[in-house]
Amino acid sequence: MTSSAPLRVLLADDHAVVRKGIREFLEEDGEIRVVAEATDGADAVRLAGEHQPHVAVLDVQMPVMNGIEATRQIKAAYPDVRVLILTAYDDDPYVFALLRAGADGYVLKNTDPDDLVRAVKAIAAGGKVLAPDIAAKVVAQVTSGKPAAAQEQVEALTDREVAVLRLAALGWTNKAIAAELVISDRTVQGHLANIYSKIGVTTRTEAVTKALKLGWLVLDAR
Repeated sequence: MTSSAPLRVLLADDHAVVRKGIREFLEEDGEIRVVAEATDGADAVRLAGEHQPHVAVLDVQMPVMNGIEATRQIKAAYPDVRVLILTAYDDDPYVFALLRAGADGYVLKNTDPDDLVRAVKAIAAGGKVLAPDIAAKVVAQVTSGKPAAAQEQVEALTDREVAVLRLAALGWTNKAIAAELVISDRTVQGHLANIYSKIGVTTRTEAVTKALKLGWLVLDAR
């Protein structure tokens, strides 16, 4: 990026009004141009590949694919794209899962617009940006003296695991899930075991409750 070239940004948020406000804040700066807008995480991954933005600004809770998995996929496929999380959530599971996924910054939606612009520029320049409350959580974890295994670890689910868990949440049996997804009963059991291990639970009810809290499930009538 040259000094005369605009800083290209991808926005991902499922609320059009929110995207419009963020876009206006950023483009008022004159050195930032929003080149694409995504309404869900999967769209964000696709548009990151198409537009190769300097910075992808992602929400956490989005349909189809949450911000945690979108961050992981963007960083894996397009390592030069910097990721800034902009969300209303400062819950520990979100924070640490997103940082592990490779997010370069984490700021909250109540941040001052000027601070948001500075955060995007800092991220684009190779820096790391954490909102004060988020930084405090990270420092607390580092200085707690607890080994990493003792901290809550939340690993993103694969698309197939999300599909299995969603059907389980709707009350489907393993056999019905297997028939729906054209896989074996044993494979369904394996997916459920992986889900339980990843998010630290032992039952379907616990898994569904935690996945809903993390924004990994959006249930509707079928």
